[in-house]
Amino acid sequence: MANRQDIDIREVSKLSGLPASTLRYYEEKGLIKSIGRRGITRVFPASVLQQLPLISLARYAGFSLDEIGTMFIHGDRPDIDRERLLHKAGELDKTIGRLKAMRDGLRHVANCPEENQLECPKFQNLIKKAVRLQHREERKGKPRARITDRH
Repeated sequence: MANRQDIDIREVSKLSGLPASTLRYYEEKGLIKSIGRRGITRVFPASVLQQLPLISLARYAGFSLDEIGTMFIHGDRPDIDRERLLHKAGELDKTIGRLKAMRDGLRHVANCPEENQLECPKFQNLIKKAVRLQHREERKGKPRARITDRH
């Protein structure tokens, strides 16, 4: 007989707001574990409802599913590497800096006093940096351009 703490995938989906397909994918990736089946329906321990928000938070912070998977090696309790969190925070600081620079560059171009923005020295500088960074990223196998022009 099933434990009253066990809940089937439909209930987990309803309570977490995640589709069953996502739950199955998380299980396939080793992020969560079902404890059996009721007929053909997967059954999870109630503790999965504590894991799923942590997974969502980690995804929102930019961790990959593989990185998140290492945080749950020891069962349903997270084993969070504080150094990894600090490293991710540093990456986010860099991303924020790049995004702020891009925002400022776009605002400058939108409000540029030059009649033709292509003649604006700051815009030309932004273009050159974008091309240089895109080429660098492509050589590294990462086809994302990062623009860091500071005005």
